[in-house]
Parts: sequence; structure tokens; C-alpha cells
Amino acid sequence: MTIEAGAPQCVWSAGATLGEGTLWSPREQALYWVDILGRQLHRYRPAAGDDPAQRDSWAFDEEISALAEQVSQPGLIVTLRRGFARFDPNASGSGLHYLYQPHEEPASNRFNDGKCDAAGRFWGGTMDFDCVAPTGMLYVYSADGSCVRHELGFAVTNGPTWTADGRTIFVNDTVQGRVNAWDFDPKTASLSNQRLWLQFPEGDGFPDGMTTDAAGRLWIAHWGAACVTCHDPQTATELARIALPTSHITNVMFGGPQLRTLYVTSARFGLSPEQLQAEPLAGGLFAIEMNVAGVPAHRFGA
Repeated sequence: MTIEAGAPQCVWSAGATLGEGTLWSPREQALYWVDILGRQLHRYRPAAGDDPAQRDSWAFDEEISALAEQVSQPGLIVTLRRGFARFDPNASGSGLHYLYQPHEEPASNRFNDGKCDAAGRFWGGTMDFDCVAPTGMLYVYSADGSCVRHELGFAVTNGPTWTADGRTIFVNDTVQGRVNAWDFDPKTASLSNQRLWLQFPEGDGFPDGMTTDAAGRLWIAHWGAACVTCHDPQTATELARIALPTSHITNVMFGGPQLRTLYVTSARFGLSPEQLQAEPLAGGLFAIEMNVAGVPAHRFGA
């Protein structure tokens, strides 16, 4: 099947400093995303019938970076700068409750990308705030409150995503331009057989957020290269490339009623004044209609 993509449409010209954290909510029919450095959570609900599109935002006192819905409770599990928390955007009051903070995490680190596996465990990666020191970790937080740490030695950790059978996990070593793969045990969440799966060539940006579609193909955002690419899950061969009108592409997620809209976030951070003038949609949220579908995001909890 040939992959076909419509023209990217900027559905929210938010001017995010660092857009990230895409999450499609089937129960709300809305796309959640964040501005990490702007310390904001956004929710975009597309127009439906006679109802216009809706855009809502919530401000936080620290960086918010990744999101997951919960199986049996309303609201979201989120990663903040220092750890995992629960946030209900529809609750009265703050709706925010910290769940777990790894005290061994360096003070110069912050949480970055993350998502849940099929068993409802939240995988959250960390990074050096200056994107230099190789201090990034990968934490696995479970509904029983337990948390396991994997030491990666990445300056910036992005992802993860999994193959369709759930037996391979991919995590990006962004600064080195590498997509790494491990064998993954869905029952125990153990990792083994680390290997380089894809090395981004010089000049093609850096691998940022990513997702898996219904056929098991990987879709990867290219920081610094104004595009998203699609790859074969076995060979890493590039199958499709979608150009976007701004350089720093940060995250991707399929959404919409049939999961055939590819939502893409972007960033203004790191762009020069001249680049910002040339790229007025930097920091916007984009929607691309596709002829292929994604899969629903896994939710937190049993």
C-alpha cells in the first residue's frame, strides 16, 4: 500500500517554545499536547459537524513533558520536570497531584518524552537540561507505585515506541542521531540485546518523538530537518517523508475518529531571529490527513 498524505494544515498557531507530548484522547475526541519550556498543557478538539474547533490551555509551575490517559480514572498521568504526577484538567482547583519523584535523578536533568506500554506502565525518559551531559535515564512507573530505572547514558532521551507485537522497544538517543532498539518482554518489561536500529545521516536532523501505526511502521519527527519520516519496523528503510513548513519538528501522533489524522508538534526554541521570521508557523500544531491509520495510545493502569 502506497502511503499518501495530504498537505499539512496548521490547526493551532500557538507559537510554542517547545511543543511536544502529543496524545489523542478517544473518549474526549481531542488532541492533548504540551509546550515543555512554556510550561503549558494544550487541548485541541477538532471541529465536528456544527461544532467549531476548541482550544484550551492550562499553565503549570514547572515543565510538563509527556501524557497518558488512565484506564479506570479520569484525567491524565503526566511527567513534570522532576517526576510523575496525576492531573485532571476537568477538576476544580489545581487537579494536580505528584505521584513519584526519583531522588537519584541529577538536579540538572528533567523529564522529557514518554508513553505507556500495552500493560499500562508509563515509560518516561529524562535528559540533561542543556542537552550535553550523557545523564538521561528511562523510568518505568507502574500503577502499584513501583518504579524501575534504566541507565541509558543519553544526553536527550526521546520516544519510546514499540513494534506491533510489543516485543521490540525503540528509544532515541537524539543528540547522537540514533534510534536504538531492545528486545522487550511484555510481561516483565525487561530490556535486552540493545542495538543501533537507525542512524540519522548528517544534515537530516535529529530523531525526536515517534509513534507506531496500525501496520507497525515507525513515524519519527526530525528536529532540525522540517519533516516526519516513516520506516519499516524490520529494516528501518524509509517508506515515506512528509515536509513541514518549520525546522524543528518534535512529536507525532495519529488521531481523529478513524485515527487517520497525523498530528505533529513543532518548536521555536533554537531558531534564530531570521529563521523565526522565515518560519512564522514555528511552534504550531499541524494536522495531516492520511490514508493509513494509527493505533490508540495505551492507557495507564491495569
